[in-house]
Amino acid sequence: MRNREYGQFCGLARAAEVVGQRWTLLILRDLLVGPRRYSDLAAGLPGIPSNLLSTRLKELEQDGLVVREARSGADRSIVYALTDRGAALQPALDALSRWGAAEMREPREGEVVTEASLVSALRVAAGGGTPTRRRLAFTVRAGQVAAHAVTGDGVVTVGAGEHPDADLVITGGPGFRDLLAGALDPAAAIADGVVDLEGDPVLLEDFVTMFHVPYSPSAAAPAAVP
Repeated sequence: MRNREYGQFCGLARAAEVVGQRWTLLILRDLLVGPRRYSDLAAGLPGIPSNLLSTRLKELEQDGLVVREARSGADRSIVYALTDRGAALQPALDALSRWGAAEMREPREGEVVTEASLVSALRVAAGGGTPTRRRLAFTVRAGQVAAHAVTGDGVVTVGAGEHPDADLVITGGPGFRDLLAGALDPAAAIADGVVDLEGDPVLLEDFVTMFHVPYSPSAAAPAAVP
């Protein structure tokens, strides 16, 4: 029996054996954005030791969630990509992300936003909002990273990087999480400098309608100071 086995004939136990190791969920999160070179994964997971990243990738290959493949065209670099079985974890990872975000207001000391974490956050937020049939493109910036979302016909597509023709570019600062939770209205967010906008500010109303991640009751307001 391997050290990570639980000895139970249970779907949850089997899933925990495969994805319950430290850093595994974040590696999968990053690969859901798209295939990544080893160096891309290392850069997007700044706290992971190199030997541990190698170990986790080997485990994910052995478990049939990840494959190595050569890129086509002039760039023949080796990348890691999700298999169909690995990609099937997206709903579960999004549900866990939504559950975790319900208790989050501001980053803790030392926490950073990565490109993949921002893409994941937007994808999760899209699942909690009301999509529009009107086509709109948004770019969201957080620190040095950016992600984009395109909406239309009731469908939202989220990807890494800036959209080349965004209707609204949103640069979020402290308090942006309150905006996504509905604890801060768009007008107040603009007035208080919580967001910096490029484009029609009216579209921020559309954004918060389409992207929503509520707080849990315990996180809905800052703790009272005795």
